[in-house]
Parts: sequence; structure tokens; C-alpha cells
Amino acid sequence: MPATEIAEHINTLACEGRLLAEAAQEAGTGAPVPTCPGWRVRDLLRHAAMVHTWAAAFVAEGHTTYVPDAGEPDLDGPALLDRFREGHRRLVDVLDGAPPDVTCWTFFAAPSPLAFWARRQAHETTIHRVDAERARGGALSPVAAPHAVDGVDELLRGFHTRPKSRLRTEVPRTLRVRATDTGTVWTVQLSAEPPRAVRGTAGAPTGRAADCELSATAQELCLSLRNRLPLSALTVTGDPGLARLWRENSAVTWS
Repeated sequence: MPATEIAEHINTLACEGRLLAEAAQEAGTGAPVPTCPGWRVRDLLRHAAMVHTWAAAFVAEGHTTYVPDAGEPDLDGPALLDRFREGHRRLVDVLDGAPPDVTCWTFFAAPSPLAFWARRQAHETTIHRVDAERARGGALSPVAAPHAVDGVDELLRGFHTRPKSRLRTEVPRTLRVRATDTGTVWTVQLSAEPPRAVRGTAGAPTGRAADCELSATAQELCLSLRNRLPLSALTVTGDPGLARLWRENSAVTWS
């Protein structure tokens, strides 16, 4: 991943964290988060603050094996918002100041550890910014198409390559995911093993016919595939059972 792309992820992380904090402050820490059933904004902020601190430690301290998080801050109200902002600023500063060849643990393949953590935290923070804005109400800040495409790519060719992915079928099936505004197409082979996804462009050969296709703008795909928009936001063609399989088995959880 070029240094410019890493810098773009860090800039996105910085912007998304500021938007998250603003929306959380406007909503209030007691407001429910519709996209995270059972959560209030305080839960969202505690989680995000913990994740930012955890991620920054790998890069800053060079941990080459998994290290558990230190737990969520037991704070609320203005003190919690301050804690979130402080941890977010530190994460941005750590990533921005890290040497390109920094060595540390990651949890799926990437061009480099720095590229992994800059990208991972940019997308993590974008999704939780959407959560905070849903809690506040009103219009969502847009997810830029290139960032949304990369978010889909990270989900399909990163998270769901891992053995812990629950996106499995007894009989091999093919799911196609199409961004209507950018022309980006992913072909996902489903089986009893972890999914295998190949990225291409509209008009390029895509192999066997898809059993189901999910199509929408890149932003709609990014948010729906991460369960921040309903499946009704997508156009589903072919077997709707594969769309339901995605909704029921694709969630990425912390534990």
C-alpha cells in the first residue's frame, strides 16, 4: 500500500473521529443507538475509546503477538467524551508518526502492519460514526465512494477470509456484490470453508454465474453489509436465501 494511501486512511480516521464525537455530544450519552440494539451512546463511546487505545498500543509499543484490551473506561458524560477524544487523537498521532516499516501484530493479511492499522481504524471509526449519527438523528455524513469501496473490500477479502467467519454453505454457492456507482464487483465463493472473494470491475469476466447478487451504491453496500442499513437498501437478484445468510451470519463482533 503506497504511503499516500496510508496517509489518506489516517486523514479519514481523524475526520471520522471528530464527527463521531460531535454526533455523540449532540445526542447525549444516554441516547439509544438504533444500529446497535441495547446500546446507549455511552456504550458506543466506551467501546470506541477502548478500541482506539488497544490499536494504538500495537503500533506504539511494537507488540508482535496478540495483547488483550485493557477494558472500557468507566466514565460517562463530558468525562467520557474527553476520554474518547484523547484516545482518538493519540491513535491518529501514533499512526501518523510511525515508521513505515513498523513491526507489530495484525489479524489478517495486509501490505504492512502500518497499512493494516491505519485502514482498520479508519473503517472502524467510520462505522461507529454512523452509529453516533443514527443516535443523534438527522442526515448522515456521507461515506466517500473510494472509502466505501475499500470498506466492502476489507470486509470481504479481510474479515471473512479468517477461519472464524460463519459465512458458510454446505453446497458451494456464488454471491456477487456490485457497487453501481463505481463499477466495482466482488465475486464471493461460499462453501463449507471460509469464503473466497475476488475483486474486479464491471464488464470483466467474473467466472461462474452468481446464485445471488447484491447491488447498490458503494456507500449503501458498505453500510448494509456491516448491518447499518437494512437489506432493503440493496437490490437483491437471484436466491434471496443467500442475502438472508449474509444478514444472519456475517456480523463482525469484538469477542
